[in-house]
Parts: sequence; C-alpha cells; structure tokens
Amino acid sequence: MEQEQHIIDMMEQRGIKPTAMRILVLKAMTSCDDAFSLQSLENKLDTVDKSTIYRCITLFLTHHLIHAIDDGTGSLKYAVCAASCHCGEEGEHLDDMHAHFYCEHCQRTFCLSRIAAPVVALPGSFKVHSINYVLKGLCPQCSAREQD
Repeated sequence: MEQEQHIIDMMEQRGIKPTAMRILVLKAMTSCDDAFSLQSLENKLDTVDKSTIYRCITLFLTHHLIHAIDDGTGSLKYAVCAASCHCGEEGEHLDDMHAHFYCEHCQRTFCLSRIAAPVVALPGSFKVHSINYVLKGLCPQCSAREQD
C-alpha cells in the first residue's frame, strides 16, 4: 500500500491524474533496475493492452515523469525520472542532462544520473536542444563474469 501511495505521489507531482492502469504501468516501470524498452514493458504487463502501455509512456514522457534514451540499439529505452529531475522541461539547462551506459554483453541500459553529459561549444549560430551521451562497454556484473 505504501508503494502504491508513492506511485500516486509521483504522478501527482508531475500533474498526472492517477488512474488504476497508470498506477499499474508506473509500478512496473519503477520495478525495473535499469532502463526498459516498450517490448520489455509489454512482456512484463502481458495482460495489459499494448496501446494502453504506449499511451501511458507518451503521457509520462510529456509530463517528464520518464525520459527516453537512444542507446544506439534501434529501440528506445525509458527510465523513470527522480523527483529532482527536470529533464526536458522548459528552460532546462543542458548541463542538467546525464549520461547513460549500454552494456554490450547483457544489452541493458543504465542511467548514470550523477554524470553530467558534456556540453560542447558549437561554432556560429548552431543551437543545441538535447544531448545524447551513451557510453558502451561492460556493466559491473558482466565485467565480473568476464574476469572469472
């Protein structure tokens, strides 16, 4: 019950009306240890209509409750934003954006929220709207297995 109230609070802080289906989808999202794809969420919520899941993702993205990650695999991944996160919000500073890590072995994507994405000074009248900074290699678990 306490977890459900936390989920409801997260939605209300971002201006989202908490419905039973939205609570169910966000609960599944918060149970993920790393970034998740639409497909993995559909697999986790196999009794929920795919269009409902997609609508929830779209709504959560619009209200900055989750953020999308292009890790180069051809499939967007998503991660739940921390309460202090302001990614994608109007007036957001690019230095507030964080890096992501893609494990080439287990193919999981992780938010590195404490590592700011570097901002590059561009010449002339170029204007940056977003930064996609993905590091690739082995996550700690896969790295440890490789050493065994």
